[in-house]
Amino acid sequence: MISPPKWRPCQAKTNAQNPPPFGFAPTAAVALWCTHNLEASMSVAETMTDPASARSYKRVLLKISGEALMGDGQYGIDTNVCERIAQEVLDAVKGGAEICLVIGGGNIFRGVQGAAKGMERASADYMGMLATVMNALAMQNAVEALGGEARVLSAIPMTTVCEPYIRRRALRHMEKGRIVIFAAGTGNPFFTTDTAAALRAAEMGCDALLKGTQVDGVYTADPKKDQTATRYDRLSYHEVLARDLKVMDASAVTLMRDNAIPIVVFSIHKRGGLADVLAGRGVCTTITD
Repeated sequence: MISPPKWRPCQAKTNAQNPPPFGFAPTAAVALWCTHNLEASMSVAETMTDPASARSYKRVLLKISGEALMGDGQYGIDTNVCERIAQEVLDAVKGGAEICLVIGGGNIFRGVQGAAKGMERASADYMGMLATVMNALAMQNAVEALGGEARVLSAIPMTTVCEPYIRRRALRHMEKGRIVIFAAGTGNPFFTTDTAAALRAAEMGCDALLKGTQVDGVYTADPKKDQTATRYDRLSYHEVLARDLKVMDASAVTLMRDNAIPIVVFSIHKRGGLADVLAGRGVCTTITD
């Protein structure tokens, strides 16, 4: 902050023959300077405390793996974990962010694993899509139990349990402050939920795709198996593809690159992690050009 000018007491009497400098008394100048700078300081303080001005991203898509909902279990949905994630998402929405979600189905059924056991790949993938609908409904229930509003939009029409996916309807829901949960992937077999997340992020015009994982970013190796693994702070799309880093599948990364949407990888298990990422801080790996 610029220090105010040091005024010396006026020795001469101020009268018509000896007017004060600058046409007004020094005390008035100091008062004017202080008033101006106080207003400026208040403006800066308001900007710093305003959640909207502190956010790096306004509209985001949060991709969560199905395994994240298992908690410490080996299968299914841990309601406590689901509630905690729902609370963080709801807090972000109350802060002014617009959030949509894509949740995987690996905690219930994974199409690739079914195909590996002899199932027809297309049928196995459809079963995996139904698993994502189950997870989406569980998250919707958790959000509404906390007093929020959520809508599940499925790529496979099933109007008795959720809304069909319509782009304009999804945009309208987010504009009204509702949390939108996309289910059933892209509605097509042979596509992962990573690709579905990238597609929806592009369709919704998101500022970033946030991928909540088991670790706090992208590492040189699996940090749970290799103690020497180091975390990348930033990567380019090309580096992810060239090094075959298992962040998202290649089609998802390519789609994000083509639409210039950054991918932010962070830990979904860290409390407050989502708020930190939205504010542009916290431990994460950012993937951009």
